[in-house]
Amino acid sequence: MALGNGAEESGVLADPRRPRRLVAKAVGRVQGVGYRAFCADEAGRLHVDGYARNLPDGRSVEVQAEADEPTLRRFIERLREGPRMAVVHDVEYRWEEATGEFNGFEAVI
Repeated sequence: MALGNGAEESGVLADPRRPRRLVAKAVGRVQGVGYRAFCADEAGRLHVDGYARNLPDGRSVEVQAEADEPTLRRFIERLREGPRMAVVHDVEYRWEEATGEFNGFEAVI
C-alpha cells in the first residue's frame, strides 16, 4: 500500500463537501489494544462509513473510510490519538474517489 502524507497530488483543491475515500494505515502498538473498536466508535460519532482491519505484520491497522474531506481530516486526527492503551507512531494515508460501497463502519475481525 503506497501511502503518503495525504497531500493532493494534482495541486488542485477539491470541493470539501464532496465525499472522499480515505485509505490509511496506523502503525505502532495498534493491535490487541482496542484500536479497531476505537475506530468504529469514532466513525459512528463522525458519521463515517468504512472499516478497520488488522494487517498481518502485527503492528498496523488498515482503515478505509468515506465521508466529506473535513470530516475525514477530523477522523485522521482521532486515528493519530487512538485509544488509551495504543501507541500510534504514524498514520500514513492517501485520498481516493468515494465509491459509496460502505454502509456504516465495521471493525473487521
